[in-house]
Amino acid sequence: MSETTSKPTAPQRMSLGRRETIAGYLFLLPNLLGFVIFTALAVVASAAISLTSWDLLSDPEFIGLQNYIDLLTHDPLFRTVLWNTFYFTVVSVPASTVIALGLALMFNTGLRAIPLFRTMYFLPVITATVVVALVWRWFFNPDFGILNYALFRLGIDSPPNWLSTRTWAMPSVIILSVWKQVGYNMVIFLAGLQAIPTTLYEAASIDGAGRWQRFRNITLPLLTPTTFFVLIISIIGSLQVFDAVLVLTGGGPANATRTIVFHIWEEAFVFLEMGYAAAVAWMLFIMVFLVTALQWKLQKRWVHYEA
Repeated sequence: MSETTSKPTAPQRMSLGRRETIAGYLFLLPNLLGFVIFTALAVVASAAISLTSWDLLSDPEFIGLQNYIDLLTHDPLFRTVLWNTFYFTVVSVPASTVIALGLALMFNTGLRAIPLFRTMYFLPVITATVVVALVWRWFFNPDFGILNYALFRLGIDSPPNWLSTRTWAMPSVIILSVWKQVGYNMVIFLAGLQAIPTTLYEAASIDGAGRWQRFRNITLPLLTPTTFFVLIISIIGSLQVFDAVLVLTGGGPANATRTIVFHIWEEAFVFLEMGYAAAVAWMLFIMVFLVTALQWKLQKRWVHYEA
């Protein structure tokens, strides 16, 4: 006697699909709740706060767009902050990208010791920025820091006073930030390099292409998606630099290293100008959005995806 199995009817299949959909949303629910409570509501609240004058102690006073008008027209310090952030970005991002690519090319081999060197270069990435900045403050010390000691040994009698002069304060912050970021970018470039088929290099070598020709015509074009990702992440991160500035220089000397996020923090939690700080934060959001949108627009001209 054979048993027959009945196939699920259409309503049963729809019910099963509905249950799977509900189960999927239930799994996503904790993350969605966290996003709504800690991100979405905070963004909406900051937009509302930016339209007020509020010192955290008294009731908020609605002033409309006055905060935005003040920071764009009556606050010369905000222009200084924008310039400092721009200076930091245009120097640190290309430097960290080029150095990371060079390290990735160097470590893209099968030697046994290469994983050890990769780990050494990645350690600063997972180290707290405050700890890194404290170590670099000792490096930059003009009296007994290791950098000036090395410069003395090289015959330079008057090495720079790194953190106390307007000329060298921002380069000091950039050096620290590049040193900390380059390991992350290196790992991303390594992943991109290992995704390039070796057969392309073998064919180019057979055709007589040299190392530079293989790099220019194979490596760089096939690395453009990776480079695009690295540039976006690096630019967004550079526009938000804060903890390195806070520990190394405190925004000084004479506001030479005051960046936009440091400005937001000081306006909000030192001067208790919460409305003004929220307005500056929204200006930062607009900057990040515009820069990212511009990069997405321009990627069609220089990013080449494999077919």
